[in-house]
Amino acid sequence: MTETAEQGVPRTRILADLTPLRSSPDYRRLWFGNTVSWIGQGMTALAVSLQVYDITGSAFSVGLIGLCSFVPLVLLGLYSGAIADTVDRRKLGLLSAAGSFVLSVVLAAVTFAGVEHLGLLYAVVALQAVCFALNSPARSSMIARLLPAEQLPAANALNAMTSTTGSLVGPMLGGLIVGWWGYRAAYAVDAVTFTASLYAMWRLPSMLPERAAGEKGAGRASVLDGLRFLGTRPNLRMTFFTDLSAMVLAHPRALFPVVAVVWFGGDATTTGLLVAAIALGALLGSVFSGWLGRIRRHGLAVLIAVVCWGGAIAVFGLTRQLWPGLVLLAVAGCADSISMVFRNTMLQAAVPDDMRGRLQGVFIVVVAGGPRLGDLVAGSVADLTSPAVAVTGGGIACVLVVTLLGLRWRGFARYDAHDPQP
Repeated sequence: MTETAEQGVPRTRILADLTPLRSSPDYRRLWFGNTVSWIGQGMTALAVSLQVYDITGSAFSVGLIGLCSFVPLVLLGLYSGAIADTVDRRKLGLLSAAGSFVLSVVLAAVTFAGVEHLGLLYAVVALQAVCFALNSPARSSMIARLLPAEQLPAANALNAMTSTTGSLVGPMLGGLIVGWWGYRAAYAVDAVTFTASLYAMWRLPSMLPERAAGEKGAGRASVLDGLRFLGTRPNLRMTFFTDLSAMVLAHPRALFPVVAVVWFGGDATTTGLLVAAIALGALLGSVFSGWLGRIRRHGLAVLIAVVCWGGAIAVFGLTRQLWPGLVLLAVAGCADSISMVFRNTMLQAAVPDDMRGRLQGVFIVVVAGGPRLGDLVAGSVADLTSPAVAVTGGGIACVLVVTLLGLRWRGFARYDAHDPQP
């Protein structure tokens, strides 16, 4: 294989670039621990949903689980980022991972004891979201300290692979384990998997935020300072604007149960295939991400990826055959994965270290809130018009809005990874 002159990335590379795993033992442990714990969390998420339905027989009660996790993520996202910019991020990551481990142990213990209490399950889900909100900015902010800038796209592709694998494999394993051995076995396995994440955090070096030259000690990081910083950095703002355009305007997930029956004559299994198609596309985008390290124009790549997402969703709204529809959703998932890789890379490379936690906190709020707002928009438009108008119209609106954003802030398309400007 030939090598590029600057980065040593094979020109013919197709599969994911594993250089970050080889070059940094700390990142390798962190990635492995996160992968294992994401699978465990996916198992627990399914097990809790099944147990809540088993207790109540109510779909509404199952839906409240999402609310219990959504509210802490949105409310604490910004503040957890400020905390990550104030304290040792290793300690924050370790304590929050320990909290998640303890909560998994609690779930296993009460289930082994035969206790079935709906309020307890909701409380544990909410506290797990609190731990995740604290852990995510700290963990994401560490990556730019563990790896050189040229390896960040590859690392973010590997991280996307982790979350997508957890979303796909975790629920499947959870269903099998609950079916064979019950809820307590699924919770116990989740508790065991969290030890990998705890070990990875334990082995990391201290990660106090690095202050700008001339700035005094570690003081208290202000959320408002982070928002003001974001308000004066057009390239960083665009990473959030483009993601919100995709998730709010062209996110058809809430309509999948309807379109599975009305468009494809299917059932719950068909709905599951629609959901899995996006996740599978995202996973494939991560697996075949070796070429991403050669891209310098990250902003332009984000714009193209989000336009591809919107375009694929718009065409999906026109198809009435299942397999072409699944392919289009997989294309959309792949485009979203590529967009996420470059958006994360820009947040890590173009943001000063003492601001990374706060910007990652904003990222959590956008990632958690955008799809929920998209569910509301899609459902409302479908009720007022039709599912076809909601899906196709949303995809077209996404393409138009992102195009207008790119024309308004032209510097975003010129963003150069070799000279990252926020």
